[in-house]
Amino acid sequence: MVLGYHVIVSAYGFWLPNDPRGSWSDFVRSWELFRFGRATKVDTRRSVAHRPHNHAARVSPKRALRYPPVHFTEPQAREIGRAFGEFASRGKVTIYACSILPEHVHLVIARHDYRVEQIANLLKGAATRRLVAGNLHPLADFALPGERIPAMWSRGLWKVFLSREHDVQRAIRYVESNPVREEKTPQQWSFITALRL
Repeated sequence: MVLGYHVIVSAYGFWLPNDPRGSWSDFVRSWELFRFGRATKVDTRRSVAHRPHNHAARVSPKRALRYPPVHFTEPQAREIGRAFGEFASRGKVTIYACSILPEHVHLVIARHDYRVEQIANLLKGAATRRLVAGNLHPLADFALPGERIPAMWSRGLWKVFLSREHDVQRAIRYVESNPVREEKTPQQWSFITALRL
């Protein structure tokens, strides 16, 4: 039985579908990116972030993106956290761990009636609305008159189903230590629920 999920949602431009380390994408949607190669689909659910790779082959396609890759600032991250907290309370979603990093977000979420993909989309939407309302959206300057601001999140998500207590505990430890691995301050969010299994 699934007890929860380890979820990663990426900011726009963080992990491209043709990343040389591999990706979970089936195809490259953008013609500008496709010239750098096809999708590098992998089937593993383990992180491939630390695989050795050609750094230039990962960075060069980012220059072909329509907009610059998104890097959340500290004020943006705080507002994203507030939006997550409000959504979690309203939707009765239990979040065991959360790290909001400049290019992606890690979450450990308890099993819920909603599918995990729906929860991730609702969290991204809540964060986007909050940043737009606060004039903090990272791609606001790229919106054409009368049109929506370009998406600050990449499509989809990376998820791992957690079916054993120690899997949930391990995922929580991993997410909590993520900021430290990136030489940032550990994060404490008021919406986090302590794990009680």
